[in-house]
Amino acid sequence: MTRRRIYLMRHGAVAYFEDGRPVDSHEVPLTEAGRDQARAAATMLEDVTFDRLITSGLRRTLETAHIVAPHVEAESWPELRELESRLLNIPVEELEHAFVGAFRGILPDDVRFLGGETIGSLFDRVLPAVDRLLADDGWDVVLAVLHGGVNRAILSYALTGGRTFLGNFEQTPACINVLDVGDDWIVRAVGLSPYDPVHVAGRATTMEELWNEFRST
Repeated sequence: MTRRRIYLMRHGAVAYFEDGRPVDSHEVPLTEAGRDQARAAATMLEDVTFDRLITSGLRRTLETAHIVAPHVEAESWPELRELESRLLNIPVEELEHAFVGAFRGILPDDVRFLGGETIGSLFDRVLPAVDRLLADDGWDVVLAVLHGGVNRAILSYALTGGRTFLGNFEQTPACINVLDVGDDWIVRAVGLSPYDPVHVAGRATTMEELWNEFRST
């Protein structure tokens, strides 16, 4: 059996809030820490030759992709953008729960991410994109630089074969997931952190850290 390889990354760190307000999530750039994280991922993947490089087209994925694979032309697949949030839709007293519980457990299709897009809507756009990629037999190794929610949807689909969203796949900035796909899916690695391989730095989730960032601005 011949399987092809997908290196599935999350973009490097960004600052989503400024002066207590969300910044434009489409244009937010990598922080200096995010660029360092991407460079660490580049070092980890330096011996891998990529046939294709896929991003969501959002700035933070394009910047990460350029650092990790500067000699491969990045493709923009907008259907692989991150879940859209709507913080203004959430009552103030419910904000903490919305942040820290955003990716907790198995999430049904009707759950909204931070008051915005539903998990079902995410699957509706991500799974056809995955099918389109797999239908193209012109590649052997792909690097996909995407987002935490999108990566969870893809990893969940690889493991379950359906629309079961397993939220507890932690996706730290610039982490690497390794998947092989042929007649079946093989998940070889999840959440490899190139700058902190055994996760010594902390035990908070990215959404818990995001909540702390939000309330401190």
